[in-house]
Amino acid sequence: MSKTESKTEVPGNIRIGVSSCLLGKKVRFDGGHKRSRFVTDALSDYFELVPYCPEVAIGMGIPRQPIRLVGDRDNPQAVGVKNPELNVTQPLRDYAHKVAGTIDGLCGFIFKKDSPSCGMTRVKVYNSKGMPERAGTGLFAREIMQADPLLPVEEEGRLNDAGLCDSFITRVYVYARWKALLKSGVSLSGLMEFHASHKFLVMAYSNVVYSQLGRMLSGPGSENLHETAASYIGLLMEALKRPATRKQHTNVLQHLLGYLKKDLESAYRADLAGTIDAYRRGDYPLVVPVRLLQHYFSIHLHPYISRQVYLDPYPESLQLRNVL
Repeated sequence: MSKTESKTEVPGNIRIGVSSCLLGKKVRFDGGHKRSRFVTDALSDYFELVPYCPEVAIGMGIPRQPIRLVGDRDNPQAVGVKNPELNVTQPLRDYAHKVAGTIDGLCGFIFKKDSPSCGMTRVKVYNSKGMPERAGTGLFAREIMQADPLLPVEEEGRLNDAGLCDSFITRVYVYARWKALLKSGVSLSGLMEFHASHKFLVMAYSNVVYSQLGRMLSGPGSENLHETAASYIGLLMEALKRPATRKQHTNVLQHLLGYLKKDLESAYRADLAGTIDAYRRGDYPLVVPVRLLQHYFSIHLHPYISRQVYLDPYPESLQLRNVL
C-alpha cells in the first residue's frame, strides 16, 4: 500500500484520559461511580482509556467529604461542603500540574461534568453568600486544558449529542495523525500531504478555514516551518470544535459526486444525487450517502479521493454517522 493510500492509518493504541468514575471505578465521594456505557462499552474497543481521579490521587480517600468551588470563578478555592476549613486547592493544583507534564502521549480527554476537579465547563462556583453560579472549570481540568490547548477534550454528558460526539472523535483521530506526522519529522511535503488528505473533512467544518490553511502552506521557508506547523494545527483543531452542519456535509458530498460524473451512468448519478438531497432534507443520516460514495469509489478508483480522510475519518464500526 502506498503512502497516499494509507492516509487513514493512525497509530494503534491511541490513548485518551478519562475521569475514573466514568469507567465504573468506585472513586466518588460517596463510594459510588458514574459509569458511562458509551465510554466503557463503545470507546474501549478503539482507545486505551487512561483513568484519573484527582481527589483519590491527593489522598482524600473513599468515601470522603465532598468538596465544592468557592470564590472567584477564575481562581476558585476547593473546600469542603460541610467543613469549609478543609481546603484542598493547592494539592489538587499540584497534582494537576504533575499530570499535565505527562499528557503528551494522550490524544484526547473525557472529563466528568460538574465536578469541582474535572468539570470542563459550567461548574458551580459559590459566592460569599453561598449562592452558586455555573461559570467555573474544575481545577484539574483547567490545568490539563491549559497544558495542551490542542488536546481534544469533552465531558461525558455532551457526548450524548451526536454532533459534539462526532466532532470530538474526529478531533482525536486528526490529532493522532498529526502527532504521527510530527514524530516522522516536520517537512513541507508532509504538511502539504496532510492538508491535501484532510481537504474535504475540513471543508465540512469551514470552507473559509480550509482556504486559510492552504494559504499558510503556500510558501513557508525552512526557517519558519515549525512555526507554520504550529499555527496550522492550532487553526485546524479550533475549527473542528464546532460540529459540522447538514448543509456543510451536503456541500462536501456534492463535491465528491462531481468526481464520479464521468464514471457513472446518468441513472446512477441521479440516484446518488437524490440520496444526497434526501440527506440534506433530513430523510437519511449521513452514513447513507457516505456509504454509497464509498461503494462507487471502490469501483471507480480516484487517486485523489483515495487520500481523503472525510469518507472514513474514524472506524465505521463506531456508527457515529448513523445518527448524524
